[in-house]
Amino acid sequence: MAWTAVSAGGGDRPNEDLVAVHVNGGTTDILVLDGATSVAGRDYVDTDGGDVAWFVRAFEAALLPHLDAHAPQDAAVAAAIEAVGADYARLGGAAAAPVHAWPIAALTWIRVRHDEARLFCLGDCKTLLRQPDGTVRDLDPWINPQEAVLQRVLATLPADPAERKARLLPLLRARREEQNLAAAPSVLCLRPAGPFAARRGALRLAPGASLLGMTDGFYRLADPYAMYTPPALFDACLARGLDAMLAELRAAERGGGAGLSVKAADDASAVLWHAGPAISHNPKEHAWTTQSARP
Repeated sequence: MAWTAVSAGGGDRPNEDLVAVHVNGGTTDILVLDGATSVAGRDYVDTDGGDVAWFVRAFEAALLPHLDAHAPQDAAVAAAIEAVGADYARLGGAAAAPVHAWPIAALTWIRVRHDEARLFCLGDCKTLLRQPDGTVRDLDPWINPQEAVLQRVLATLPADPAERKARLLPLLRARREEQNLAAAPSVLCLRPAGPFAARRGALRLAPGASLLGMTDGFYRLADPYAMYTPPALFDACLARGLDAMLAELRAAERGGGAGLSVKAADDASAVLWHAGPAISHNPKEHAWTTQSARP
């Protein structure tokens, strides 16, 4: 088994994505976290790195003790969030921050043990499976209903970035409150009112299969930019490497493709994992690594 990853911020603020791979005996835990850009206008617990970046890193740290092959994913996530919520309160965030300022994130957790993969998904990260024969399948074909709402609003807004932001802010804050107060949260949030409404899946992995997990910022190459179909995106990542694909994404954003999105450039992260035996493409074209990707 081998993997490689990339994670890079999309602007001047700290990277609010996180990709990590933890190997413990026969179990590999792949984490893809995409912190939602704050709509608060200020930070409450980390004025240097930002509350959202703090949240995703605090969650990974709190989850680490629970990465046991026999621990259910939902129980591990609940325990980790309880610890992060306590830290947020201890740092003063719970008392000072309005609900729309509480940080949230999308999470995909892929647990691979022997020839089985189990998925725990909240929010809009994307996971693709490539079979040894080259066929590609979307393992979590979830469509964020809020994206269609945003696209309709964006189509009516002027080109000026400041005016667009001002017109969008009330909508985004109301949506953030809904997500934080939901009885069954569909995103990773600090103070869940009930069990997370995670999407779960389990599948057998054939020898030679590969997984591509990514945040929606990286997946822009396929949607909404339509530069690649999902199978073509997977093949390009294998052939060219994740760094080259990230560079192509940034070029597209600079070229005006970001008019289809709320943010001109988003944090973008991806992890490419392969179940042995060795991959068949030219090894000189792609460098596999066994070290964790950090922003």
